[in-house]
Amino acid sequence: MATFPRFIIPPINQSNTDTLRHKIDEKTKPRGALGQLETLALQIGCIQNSLTPQLHQPTLIVFAGDHGISAENVSPYPQSVTYQMVLNFLAGGAAINVFAKQHQLDLQIVDAGVNYTFNTPSKLINAKIAYGTKNFLYEPAMTFQQCHLAIEQGATIVRQQHIQRCNMIGFGEMGIANTASASVLMHLLTNIPLIDCVGRGTGLNDAGLARKYNVLQKAIATQQMVSNNPLQILATFGGFEIAMLVGAYCQAAACGMVILVDGFIATVALLVAIKQYPFLLNYCIFSHCSHEKGHRLLLEYLHVDPLLQLNMRLGEGSGAAIAYPLLQSAVLFLNEMASFTEAKVSNLI
Repeated sequence: MATFPRFIIPPINQSNTDTLRHKIDEKTKPRGALGQLETLALQIGCIQNSLTPQLHQPTLIVFAGDHGISAENVSPYPQSVTYQMVLNFLAGGAAINVFAKQHQLDLQIVDAGVNYTFNTPSKLINAKIAYGTKNFLYEPAMTFQQCHLAIEQGATIVRQQHIQRCNMIGFGEMGIANTASASVLMHLLTNIPLIDCVGRGTGLNDAGLARKYNVLQKAIATQQMVSNNPLQILATFGGFEIAMLVGAYCQAAACGMVILVDGFIATVALLVAIKQYPFLLNYCIFSHCSHEKGHRLLLEYLHVDPLLQLNMRLGEGSGAAIAYPLLQSAVLFLNEMASFTEAKVSNLI
């Protein structure tokens, strides 16, 4: 059996935790008055091991890939929408383009395995493993070699960003039927009942939702998955974009970067990585709770609190982009807000 790629991910350095907390408490405000922003400031300071953390070259990377399981009509949209949306990303017309531009986030688009040949190499990172995965209703979605390569490709792309001084990174995805893949991964890695992991994705009606559940239930039975090995589960039911997300998360943590997590699929990819590298979780900030059914349960399983709950279910990294200004606010108040002593304000606490 193939082994998971090796990354060195230490626990975040907490030697400055007490000093950071004191610095936060000494700002000109009642203790705890900035709520979750104070938690954010403490976490970012610990990740960077700094009393004056900075966010350099903030970047969002969107990985796109197609899924063979889409042939079973588990999405209301045809597979062709994947490549059409990638072209929309490259043309600057998608929601993630708008939000990335608004918040001055560098946006990178990756072809992880789209069933299309693109003619825009200068705007697209070509990391294509294959023209979509296999249909996991009948056979594993990818080979171990493909899965391993996808993880390594995701890691390589993040290393390149880190070399360019990026220390805050978020990830998005695009792939018709990838909520189907993510639902199975979540079920098998958490033992949460499949029915609670399967949602409407891009807008299935009740009949479509029932069909999606039945297809996934049959696929799990067909593949006879008895292993709890994250790599085997990922190779059997995952997508190339999900596997690249796994590698991207691992490498970002190995580089000591602040990681901003998007919605359901992005969190499922993180789950795969955390099963192998538990310390990875401490590098992650969860942007929002998606409207997709399983996401809330997955966040509860991980014991994490998302920053926002806006009933979003778009993917693309859109939730991460929307939440990024909160990270900016956390860092800015920590670095620029006066202390009681500096402002000559009485501290009654």
